[in-house]
Amino acid sequence: MARRRYLVAYDIREDRRLRSVHRTMKGYGWAMQYSVFVCDLDPMEVLALKTDIASIIDHRVDSVALLDLGLPAERGKGCFEFMGPAPPLPAGGPLIL
Repeated sequence: MARRRYLVAYDIREDRRLRSVHRTMKGYGWAMQYSVFVCDLDPMEVLALKTDIASIIDHRVDSVALLDLGLPAERGKGCFEFMGPAPPLPAGGPLIL
């Protein structure tokens, strides 16, 4: 299955959950900013990410957005535009920790 590039951004209202979500996200992708990650994922990894994050957040007050940017080599790379210094984007492919 083809990996797709996702932008994941979150707003977590409590510090303990925020740190836990950040630690979890580091296992799935690359941190662009503290609460914004770029992740190249296949469908099973998307499901695992959603399951992992859902077990951490408080669904009444926390918010997590997953934006499908397309294939990493196509729109998943070309849709980024930066003002100021541009951080390097991941090259694509699986993340091996």
